[in-house]
Amino acid sequence: MRAEVAERISILDRHQRSLDDMRQRLSDANQRLTRSGAVSSAVFLSMTTSGVITEIDADGSCLFGSSPDPLLGQRFLSCIIPDEREYWQRVLEATREGSGVQSGELSLQQADGSIIDVRFDAIHANDLTQGPFVRVALSEISEIKQIAKDLNSLYRSDVALQHVSTDGWLRGVIEQSLAGIYLIQDGRFAYANQGFADIFGYESASAIVGKLSVGEFVVPEDRDKVAENIRRRMAGEVPEMRYSFTGLRKGGERIEVEVHGRRMEFNGKPAVIGVIIDITERKRAEQQLRIAAAAFEAQEGILVTDTDENILRINEACQQITGYAAAEMVGETPGMLKSGRHDAAFYRSMWESILATGSWRGEIWNKRKNGEIYPEWLTITAVKNAEGVVTHYVATFLDISERKAAESRIEYLAFYDQLTRLPNRRLLLDRLQRAMAVSSRRGTEGALLVIDLDDFRGLNDTFGHDQGDTLLQLVAERLKACVREGDTVARLGGDEFVMMLEGLSSVPEEAAEQSKIIAETILETLNQPYLLANREHHSTSSIGVTLFSDQKNNIDELLKRADLAMYKAKQAGRNTLCFFDPDLQASVARRMSLEADMRAGLRKNQFFAVYQPQVNHEQQVFAVEALIRWNHPARGIVSPGEFIPVAESSGLILALGQWMLREACRQLVEWQRVPELAHLTVAVNVSARQFHHPDFVEQVLLALDETGADPKKLKLELTESLLLDDVEAVIGRMTALKAHGVSFSLDDFGTGYSSLAYLKKLPLDQLKIDQSFVREVVSAANDAAITHAIIGMAKSLGLSVIAEGVEEEAQRAYLAKQGCHAFQGYLFGRPVRAEELREVFATFFTD
Repeated sequence: MRAEVAERISILDRHQRSLDDMRQRLSDANQRLTRSGAVSSAVFLSMTTSGVITEIDADGSCLFGSSPDPLLGQRFLSCIIPDEREYWQRVLEATREGSGVQSGELSLQQADGSIIDVRFDAIHANDLTQGPFVRVALSEISEIKQIAKDLNSLYRSDVALQHVSTDGWLRGVIEQSLAGIYLIQDGRFAYANQGFADIFGYESASAIVGKLSVGEFVVPEDRDKVAENIRRRMAGEVPEMRYSFTGLRKGGERIEVEVHGRRMEFNGKPAVIGVIIDITERKRAEQQLRIAAAAFEAQEGILVTDTDENILRINEACQQITGYAAAEMVGETPGMLKSGRHDAAFYRSMWESILATGSWRGEIWNKRKNGEIYPEWLTITAVKNAEGVVTHYVATFLDISERKAAESRIEYLAFYDQLTRLPNRRLLLDRLQRAMAVSSRRGTEGALLVIDLDDFRGLNDTFGHDQGDTLLQLVAERLKACVREGDTVARLGGDEFVMMLEGLSSVPEEAAEQSKIIAETILETLNQPYLLANREHHSTSSIGVTLFSDQKNNIDELLKRADLAMYKAKQAGRNTLCFFDPDLQASVARRMSLEADMRAGLRKNQFFAVYQPQVNHEQQVFAVEALIRWNHPARGIVSPGEFIPVAESSGLILALGQWMLREACRQLVEWQRVPELAHLTVAVNVSARQFHHPDFVEQVLLALDETGADPKKLKLELTESLLLDDVEAVIGRMTALKAHGVSFSLDDFGTGYSSLAYLKKLPLDQLKIDQSFVREVVSAANDAAITHAIIGMAKSLGLSVIAEGVEEEAQRAYLAKQGCHAFQGYLFGRPVRAEELREVFATFFTD
């Protein structure tokens, strides 16, 4: 029994001595923590990449035990205990390699020989004046590690924990510690000291212990990580763990914290005991170090000089931009980069700005090592010390060669034609505006020439657009060779070019002669053969010329005049030139007025249809041709020969053609109700422009459907000009409509350029002999021969044939003898309105 009692007394004695020793250590730790001000405070050092200390914060004495000044110029390695010096050398090597922030723990020997534990964060950086260096943040963690160790020892047994809970003095020491100390069990805090409460913004630990879960102190995105770390420690997978996470203070503020924790048994159940510190400031310092390191190695070139302009430092980007190595530039002045494009006044203004405001920025041209001159965007900033005295100048610059090239390219695209590299309309108009002003001021004449290639469309259609583009490029080169220096050749688009001649004679007649000579040279030059894909090609042009000497006429008017003259040249037979004259302008004015009246006429239903009979060899009316007429309120009945060409050129032919088609279909339905007219077929003329409209087939079918007309009673008369464009598309549209019962007649046959090879492919029903052949068919051998050939061709192709313009019985008789048995003309009746057609039937014909 005595031995057992003695053993128990011995155990209690050992616990008591352990508690006494712990009291002393905790008291010392708390005093040191109190002296340091905050556990999370950090001391910053700067050192060379080899580890020589160059700068220490003023409060470094708290780590080194005395004034840090004697350490300046010493190797930081001498402050580290021998066992950890090799580890520090590896850390320095990693920073030199640019491996980012290096973090860890070290044991330092203070001036009095004592050892302290520190947490470090080190990063490679660049200072604008001293060059590459290593920036280190040190935080003492001796107290934290010791507290964690002592608490772990203290809580190893229920007997010891009982002492802590009953020993008010010891609890007071822990409660007053600035480090956060906690005990977690079953996901909640079984213990937390005031330091823990202060870190997370609570007034006292009583608001935490037993009330709040661990997750309430962690941001949502880190909760799984924290829970997993606690689980692993609880399970004994790792005896001790240190990690950081983003915490949540009571008010929702985010803070960065670091945790040291160990597993232990508490009241017979697993728990985690640990220490937590606020590292928000340290993280912020690390971020600033990373930003500083990245800034110096950015894409911008950086150059640092002293106040005498001697270069002290440059970064890698500076070397890449200028082509000079650092060793070649350090000690020199930025004058070594001067391009010679800026005069002394430019640099004088630059330095006046720097001296007055402390900075200058702008675009400048400098010279690389290889002699290449390049543009850069430069900013120069004066660096001042604490007393406001300038100590250095920092220049940051970007090579803007690519940007300038892009701007030039954009400007080129805005003012030049990509295919021919000639000025485009925009640049031409700008130059023309200036030329008119100069001519007005000097009293001289200028000339505007519009040049259009003849039959360029045929080349495109036959040999493709690539060959067409090649021809345009060759034409552009020839035109440039024809002009004088200072004149302009531009391409407006398609195959239309414009030449602007300046500084001609002040006498209009002489200026006209000068421009005529140049225009004739152009005609001759462009008429020379071209070699396209190893094939010789001939092309001609038509030129319109107008003079200008003042600004009375605007630019659009001048271009319009030259255009009109060019079209007159085409009408004159092409490969020629014409000058603009006032009569031509008057004609244009009349056409414009007529076009405006036509638009109004369509809106006000001024157009109407007339129908001319078509008869067979028995003089029976079997069909009519629908023709459009215009009853102008002021002009009366306007001749189709006057308004149809205007409609063609203006595009109004589409609207007129659609109206005529719908009106003819409507009339068909009306006639189907009249027995003597129900058999009639109506022929409707279709222009080339209308036929080639993408929706033409749909428009015809829609007119038939909406009016209810019989497609078999509708005949569409096409002209030979249709065959000049995309014959396969023509055949496709005709076939689509024939499938619905619509028939086709080829009008004015023999007057165009029909290819017999194409003709036999077309799904035609009828050929129509043009009235120009019929008019003298009895007296002119050539007309008779052509008419005979057309009739024979129609028979061989299985087509019916009809002659138009039959006005005399002799003409009808001759045509009938040749085998033509269908006729149209004044001999059988003039075009009349629908309501008059029954009278024509009653007077002249029987069915």
